[in-house]
Amino acid sequence: MIFAAGIPAAEHAQPDDVAQIAQLVNCAYRPGDGPQGWTHEAELVSGARITAAQVAALFGDDSSVLVVRQDTHVVACVHVVCTGPRCTIGMLATDPQRQSLGVGKHLLAAAEHLARQRYGAKVLTMFVLSERPELLAYYQRRGYALTGRSEPYPVNAHVGFPVKQNLRVLVLEKQVDRS
Repeated sequence: MIFAAGIPAAEHAQPDDVAQIAQLVNCAYRPGDGPQGWTHEAELVSGARITAAQVAALFGDDSSVLVVRQDTHVVACVHVVCTGPRCTIGMLATDPQRQSLGVGKHLLAAAEHLARQRYGAKVLTMFVLSERPELLAYYQRRGYALTGRSEPYPVNAHVGFPVKQNLRVLVLEKQVDRS
């Protein structure tokens, strides 16, 4: 079903959502033979993006997972983790069949609001694969800027294996508007 009048409000994920979140993230990032949205990275990284155990570990005092549901199904998610005045936003995923409907933009705004209001963030950080210029442009249109810093792909984080040699992760930041 396509979202008609509006997009459902983002809400905090519950432990019962872990399996759906892991499935959604893997489908959005590494779809295999399924529907591929514009955000997938299957040609750059192989293997699962996340496991249910990794999702479960994201629930904590300084960490939140937000979801958008359609009926009882999680159709989008994002993770916010805070360390001092800095919050990192990641794992933004939308069901490939619902991409380009504004769900991701809506959820990103909810994550930024949560970072400001709940965690008092002054800076938002995000990471984007160096080979994803369209995704980089998407975040730049939303106020994120390249910092000039990058890191090698985090193979030891167990989030897949780079298919392309020398794949890097770019660091983006956005100053929080306190208004």
